[in-house]
Amino acid sequence: MSAFMMSITPGIPSSSSSSSSSSSPSHTVTSSPPPTSLPVRTIPGAYGLPLLGPISDRLDYFWFQGPETFFKKRTDKYKSTVFRTNVPPSFPLFLGVNPNVVAVLDCKSFSHLFDMDLVEKKNCLVGDFMPSVKFTGDLRTCAYLDTSEPQHAQIKNFAMDILKQSSKIWVTELTANLSTFWDTIDADVAKDGKASYLIPLQKSFFKFFTKCLVGADASNSPKIAESGYAMLDRWLALQLLPTVKIGVLQPLEEIFLHSFAYPSFLVSGDYNTLYQFIEEYGKEVVNRGQTEFGLGKEEVIHNLLFVLGFNAFGGFSVFLPSLVNAIASDTTGLQQRLVKEVRENAGSTLSFESVKDLQLVQSVVYETLRLNPPVPLQFARARKDFQLSSHDSAFEIKKGELLCGFQTQVMRDGKIFDAPETFKPDRFLENKELQNYLYWSNGPQTGSPSASNKQCPGKDTVTLTACLFVAYIFQRYDSITGTSSSITAVEKAKQEAV
Repeated sequence: MSAFMMSITPGIPSSSSSSSSSSSPSHTVTSSPPPTSLPVRTIPGAYGLPLLGPISDRLDYFWFQGPETFFKKRTDKYKSTVFRTNVPPSFPLFLGVNPNVVAVLDCKSFSHLFDMDLVEKKNCLVGDFMPSVKFTGDLRTCAYLDTSEPQHAQIKNFAMDILKQSSKIWVTELTANLSTFWDTIDADVAKDGKASYLIPLQKSFFKFFTKCLVGADASNSPKIAESGYAMLDRWLALQLLPTVKIGVLQPLEEIFLHSFAYPSFLVSGDYNTLYQFIEEYGKEVVNRGQTEFGLGKEEVIHNLLFVLGFNAFGGFSVFLPSLVNAIASDTTGLQQRLVKEVRENAGSTLSFESVKDLQLVQSVVYETLRLNPPVPLQFARARKDFQLSSHDSAFEIKKGELLCGFQTQVMRDGKIFDAPETFKPDRFLENKELQNYLYWSNGPQTGSPSASNKQCPGKDTVTLTACLFVAYIFQRYDSITGTSSSITAVEKAKQEAV
């Protein structure tokens, strides 16, 4: 199931409590581009004939082209980064799902997705398709709520408070779990000459997030300690299967993975086990959600499970292997530069404050998020009629139309990023203004998560945690060699961190 986690793309939680880059205290993540004199253009593209159009686009998306080629070919065909198309899931067993979208594929048009005056986010986390609420205790968790719904502010504030409270133990718990993780990698490399790290990484971060976000020690339950990470993998997989390309033998993938929604009862036992674990061992956090934020007990626990599983665990399961691969496969001397920066500036004891001084480390983290956004697809529905602009044209959007942004292409916008296809570790070191266009967190890196927007509450905690992850590696090692799934060599540090 860990291989599947490399394909799914849930959101990532973030925290606004400890940022080195968040500069705006306002509640608005970003505003849409101001009115311009750009020529108004009819949105190109088409949805095709009923049933036939959506199924044709679905086969292109999953089978004949793949998501990246799917969007790129249509951009080239229409000579526009804004166009009409269909995105899965669709026919035959998604009759209540409308696959029609307006694709927005450059930084300027994509930014409209974060203007809550123009768009709403109700039930469109993964498009017009929404997994059954039976996966989350028959209630809609915060990710599916629009900012106009009263419960959104309560739950979002609760999530931000969790991150604030957990900051007291975040770094110590992280480094303790990283120590265990890398001990496992060292032993496997010494024994077998390589170490597959996806499962050990998931086990370590499951334990870490359970302690920090839920306030529960996974070791209190042998079943949770051993299999909790796999329970979350299965729970995530069944919800997202209709929307992601797995890469198994076609047409079997289309027939069995993309043609219908999987029922929640297949993972209800796992979910109930996790629910009961939080209910028993996470009482302090659960009580705080009830007494300080006015939420019901079930509402607290189901939202905690979503944050734990979908946002934190799921997001890092996708992000960290990309980060390891970017560093461990580099042959340009990047690791030597990272070693130098970490050992000269991080000190012997890592902290949120110490990694804020690691400018190259931060740039590497940002560049990884740019090229490999853990959430490649973003959706929003027009709250009203409005005019949307790309770099070269303006388009009329009607109320109710679903906008779809494919971040993997948006983050390669050549009008914003020089050599956009190239991994440039110094990119954000040389031009900090580019953080205004780094949208991995459902908003720009310079934005501020709040109850009035949909930016992930842990935006800053995610990037700082990634910086801590990199800093720990280069306190411990002079170099590592590997890929997005395995480590093939490690060279222990010859020089102690100062």
